[in-house]
Amino acid sequence: MLAVSHLLADVESYGDQLRYSEGSRGHRTGTHSGAGPVVVWSVTRSCNLKCMHCYANSENKKYEGELDTQEALRLIDEMAEMKVPVILFSGGEPLARPDIFQLAEYAIGKGIRITFSTNGTLIDETAARRIKELGVGYVGISLDGIGEVHDYFRNRTGAFELAMRGVRNCISQGQKVGLRFTMNRHNIAQLPLIFELMEKEGIQRACFYHMVYTGRGSLSDDISHEETRAALDYIFEKARDFNRRGLPKELLTVDNHADAVYLYMKALELNEERAADILRKLRMNGGNRTGIAICNIDHLGNVHPDQFTPDVTFGNVKQEPFRDIWFGSHPVLTGLRDRKPLLSGRCGSCRYLDICNGNFRSRSLAVHGDLWADDPACFLSDEEIRQEQAVR
Repeated sequence: MLAVSHLLADVESYGDQLRYSEGSRGHRTGTHSGAGPVVVWSVTRSCNLKCMHCYANSENKKYEGELDTQEALRLIDEMAEMKVPVILFSGGEPLARPDIFQLAEYAIGKGIRITFSTNGTLIDETAARRIKELGVGYVGISLDGIGEVHDYFRNRTGAFELAMRGVRNCISQGQKVGLRFTMNRHNIAQLPLIFELMEKEGIQRACFYHMVYTGRGSLSDDISHEETRAALDYIFEKARDFNRRGLPKELLTVDNHADAVYLYMKALELNEERAADILRKLRMNGGNRTGIAICNIDHLGNVHPDQFTPDVTFGNVKQEPFRDIWFGSHPVLTGLRDRKPLLSGRCGSCRYLDICNGNFRSRSLAVHGDLWADDPACFLSDEEIRQEQAVR
């Protein structure tokens, strides 16, 4: 996750403390010294929609074997003992789980920050009020276009209006809420409309996700490298534009760590002093932290490097403590934490490896069948990543 507005315009948010601190530099088992990882917890696989790019392949049905309430509460106890800073409740649709507010309240009482990754359709006035009362840190609502474009992705007429109802209900309660927009060939032309919507509706934050080829997400739906660079140029300029106009909106890009390199190169062209500070922060962060500062626990209790690598499992929390799994010696887990010698091809020889860390391993696995091969979504040229020239 690249905090574009923070790096380009000094907009501050909670997550920047975890991403860009001296304590995070070189840390192998959590966000920073003394802390555990951010846990993306897919608390259910059930979902009331059937989205075309869903990484969980979710449908509107009951899936057997999900952690029950008592198992979930015990897991929260374990995460609190490990000083997990954030639980991101995901799915499926997390708000479809009947005990979700009980779990959120319990975790918040244990000092863990809670966020929701949701399609927003179930956030009526009562749900929004409850979310605010609990003290949920953030609600991210997926929006993949305006009107019929969004409905097309969600396979449901009216999904856009229901998602916007959720956004508006959160705003009316004073609950921090933002958009999650997955860039792909079907909706990239809608990018300017998302920014117009942010201003019209008073939405504070938007995360722009790159495609990851998991579940129903497909390489064939991704945008080209040229389109990616154009989209980033637009997002970067919007961050500067919001700053110039005194609008402290948070813009982030997610799931492609080549973005960090590209932002640094663009900043270097415009403002060398800011570029030096950006590079310093990116080096503290260290790039992709799958299996390092982030992990996924799925609806069955299986622990994965992240939510996009379901075929790699380190253990199951029903069978052994989460701590033992996370601090265990699974070869993929230890490999992810010291991956640089394992990376091959362009990733292995890239001069920006210290600020990208080999990008997204799940895409390499999906396309090449090799966890340590090149990330096919890296849009940097061979000339840009050559080792011959030192990083300034």
